[in-house]
Amino acid sequence: MSKAGNRARDFGIVTLAYVAGTVVGWLVFRALANDHSSIFAFAAADAAATVVVFAGSVLCNNSSVYDPYWSVAPMVIAPAIAMSPEAADAPVARRILVTALVLAWGARLTSNWARGWHGLGHEDFRYVDLRRSMGRAYWLISFLGLHFMPTVCVFLGCLSLFPALATGTRPLSWLDGAAFVVTAGAIALETRADAELRAFRIHNDVPGKILDTGVWAYSRHPNYLGEVTFWWGLFLFALASDPGVRYPLVGPAWITCLFVFISIPLMDKRSVARRPGYADHMNRVPALFPRLPRKAKG
Repeated sequence: MSKAGNRARDFGIVTLAYVAGTVVGWLVFRALANDHSSIFAFAAADAAATVVVFAGSVLCNNSSVYDPYWSVAPMVIAPAIAMSPEAADAPVARRILVTALVLAWGARLTSNWARGWHGLGHEDFRYVDLRRSMGRAYWLISFLGLHFMPTVCVFLGCLSLFPALATGTRPLSWLDGAAFVVTAGAIALETRADAELRAFRIHNDVPGKILDTGVWAYSRHPNYLGEVTFWWGLFLFALASDPGVRYPLVGPAWITCLFVFISIPLMDKRSVARRPGYADHMNRVPALFPRLPRKAKG
């Protein structure tokens, strides 16, 4: 079988895992929805779907089967909340707007993953390193740290969708406009950052060269900045729908901490080891929030 054929087959396997996860999640939700809060029912369904996808990772011996879950899950959760009985009194315009933004964000991010995915023969370098160091404990660590923990993070981010799409009944206001600008701007930033990174990887033929043009001149990780901002935008929609709501704040706060204290340090550490001059680049360009880039000394 050709390389393209292998990749198509692998896409089919991963897709099957996600379809199975969606079906199991739906069954769990249906079993719990009448006797429990919608948040609990959705959380249980999300956890059940994660277990199914994890089983796919084990069967394929590749934890990267889970990688698109971050963007796929909200594309299922948002429409389900928007169409739930609880959403009957929520403004239709806000439901359409927020759901459309989540679908646009998720479709773009999933497409970006698919474009750069090489098939089941490839696994994220972080997972490979973890596999080497954990030995027999790897799959337990993979389930807890690489599968379940990100699911929890994404679900916490999705807490904003409950007031924004269902329980909040406040009419649209200027805050919805601000939320739209922040959320759509975040999607635009991620789109541009990923496009510039993709072009750099295609056209750069200098080993160790650092991308420091475009939006990458103002932030070392503009794609992460867009991701963090997206979840804060959803929280603004939650506030617009119910000004007194506070519990969804945990989502964007947690996701921000995840990127600032885990993802960014890991990526920077790898870049320092692989790219001469990256340490100086770190001194000139901020990790996340932009400022005018500093000129190199000398």
